[in-house]
Amino acid sequence: MQTHDPAITVRGLRKSYKDLQVLKGVDFEVARGSIFALLGSNGAGKTTIMRILATLLKPDDGAATVDGFDVRSQPAQVRESISLTGQFAAVDEILTGRENLVMVAELRQVRKPGQVADDLLARFSLSDAGGRPVGTYSGGMRRRLDIAMSLIGDPPVIFLDEPTTGLDPEARLEVWRMVKELATSGTTVLLTTQYLDEAEKLADRIAILHEGTIIVSGTLADLRRLLPPAKVEYVERQPSLEEIFLAIVGTKEGHR
Repeated sequence: MQTHDPAITVRGLRKSYKDLQVLKGVDFEVARGSIFALLGSNGAGKTTIMRILATLLKPDDGAATVDGFDVRSQPAQVRESISLTGQFAAVDEILTGRENLVMVAELRQVRKPGQVADDLLARFSLSDAGGRPVGTYSGGMRRRLDIAMSLIGDPPVIFLDEPTTGLDPEARLEVWRMVKELATSGTTVLLTTQYLDEAEKLADRIAILHEGTIIVSGTLADLRRLLPPAKVEYVERQPSLEEIFLAIVGTKEGHR
């Protein structure tokens, strides 16, 4: 398997639920070590694509490969190559952060689970909170722990299904930083989101899913070229509400 081959390929993917046609022939590729954002409103079919690629759902038609493995004929190999993080943190609130990580490492039969847990706590700025029950964590801390858990076993491909749903502005920035670091370290990230600013900040390439099909795909620059050239106007720019909030509150990572 050549390293320059796409990490994910999707060709003609179709899926219906009774009379409701959710996917109507979806095509895209994701380069290795990149962040690919699948952008669309609720009900567009983003989660259905994610579930098919994670082998949790069978397509009606079409083909897809993940890390070179076919989702239909090689589901076991696909599952060994991926990790899936949903919209809500899948953590045990009674256990401590470290205990959550150790438990997952043991389930995946990773060597030295305690060391793996400690390394991930440090990497995700959670060392100080590692001994506390997860029920005491903020939303951003839970999401960071959830992503840390998904990395146990070093999967080459990670699926993030609307990872910042319900998070406050500070927590969203924490998750964005983590996602960028994943791609920098060589992990391929497929991200679904309905937030335009999230796709704009994170993605190397963006695909817009609408009513079951990809209506446009490319880099942010490619997408901007689809619109008429912007008129140059000199106006006084006011800070956004998010900028004001963050300036006042500050971003104290790992100390909440």
